[in-house]
Amino acid sequence: MGKKSNFEENITALESIVARLESGECSLEESIALFEEGMKLSAGCTKQLETAKQKIVSLTQVEEETGDA
Repeated sequence: MGKKSNFEENITALESIVARLESGECSLEESIALFEEGMKLSAGCTKQLETAKQKIVSLTQVEEETGDA
């Protein structure tokens, strides 16, 4: 994975994996590989959301401290 994927791309990939797993058409080995990939994507999305949350909290704290609204 050379380029840094964005949140939306990761969510789309995760949704695709879930759909494939829910279809029931994958072999056990493929299902395990898809599950593993999905867990990595999920962790990446969670990290991106946490980073965004921290930035928003930081920005709102600065705004409250300076009185800008």
